[in-house]
Amino acid sequence: MIQINYQGLFSKTICTLFFLVLFLNASLYAQTLEEFIETGITNSPRLEALKLEYRVSEEKIKQVKSLPNTDFSAGYFVNEPEIRTGAQKARFSVKQSLPWFGTIEKREAFAQTKADESFMAIRVAREELVLEITENYYRLYAVKAKQRVLNQNIQLLKTYEELATKAVDANKTSMVKVLELQLRQNELAEKRDLLQGKEMALESSFNNLLNQEETLLFVPDSINLLYEEPLLMVEELKNHPKLEQYNKRIAALKSAQKLNKKEAKPRLGFGVDYIAVEERPNMHIPNNGKDIVMPMFSVSIPIFNNHYKSLNTQYILQQNIAKARRKDQKNVLDSRLKTAIQNRISARISYHTQQKNIKQTKQAEEFLLEQHENNQLDFKDVLDIQALQLKFELKKIEAIKDYYIQTAIIEYVAS
Repeated sequence: MIQINYQGLFSKTICTLFFLVLFLNASLYAQTLEEFIETGITNSPRLEALKLEYRVSEEKIKQVKSLPNTDFSAGYFVNEPEIRTGAQKARFSVKQSLPWFGTIEKREAFAQTKADESFMAIRVAREELVLEITENYYRLYAVKAKQRVLNQNIQLLKTYEELATKAVDANKTSMVKVLELQLRQNELAEKRDLLQGKEMALESSFNNLLNQEETLLFVPDSINLLYEEPLLMVEELKNHPKLEQYNKRIAALKSAQKLNKKEAKPRLGFGVDYIAVEERPNMHIPNNGKDIVMPMFSVSIPIFNNHYKSLNTQYILQQNIAKARRKDQKNVLDSRLKTAIQNRISARISYHTQQKNIKQTKQAEEFLLEQHENNQLDFKDVLDIQALQLKFELKKIEAIKDYYIQTAIIEYVAS
């Protein structure tokens, strides 16, 4: 049996208050997940690039409305050909080619569908970025929370070490017990230090994701699960941005197919030739020196139109490819959703299990404290209970992290 006083417990209380003040101070500066998401969306170079691509596609809508270049030409007759009304001096021409009726409208429609496809790419990237930020947020929370639990356990072990040292001085226990407590502290300190390195890597990755300078990130020290599982209303995944992106792709290919049919039509051309004629001297004839104006009309007929036939076949095949990939993507999303739902249920079960285990280990700890009052504290039992409690605390943190990451995946897939 061991003679123990309450000086160690007083030291433990002081340490607990110190860490409590530290964590409360950190909580004041903790950033919410919404703030991180807003920062990431605002700073994202990926989204910025996609927005610029969308602006380019909008400009192309204006571009396709324009007609082909107007051809101007001029020529001077070195050897002036003679006609009845005089010698030809120079020739000027202007020509304008026009696409078949309705071709410009089809070009505009095709450019609009490409712009819609670019806009959907922005939405897909935004949803993926939100998911990435959310996953990193809860991973960072888990690493910080585990360090906090390890520090608390190390402080508790130091308190027990002080009690054991005094017991050794009173010849109530052996030095081996003190060494066991120190070894356990070293083991926990190693785990804490490894987590610190992991925290630095996560913070660096998180800052890169937010596209900001290396900044110390504050997340909440404690997160609990919702009391009740939220009601999940998942409709058919036909409106998911990734599936909508394939829909826009298919629409663009259909529009390109219609445009190709118009491009295969004849092209029209209109123009005017003007020939300057020099007046014949000393002659009085009708229309002497009258300039020549000749309206022109041309038709370009694609007699050998294998090019357009091949393009039409390509567009049909590309539509089939897009439909197949859309179906595959839908299967992937459906599997991911069902897996996330099951994983979230498992995380909640694990969370409640750890809650029960922690409650029971605390009851065992209270029983040990009763032994402490009777001077019968066994440090082996203390280490065993402390190890179990730490194990359950860490598993609880892991369950919380998994629960909210799976929730983020569900929200992403079911969006």
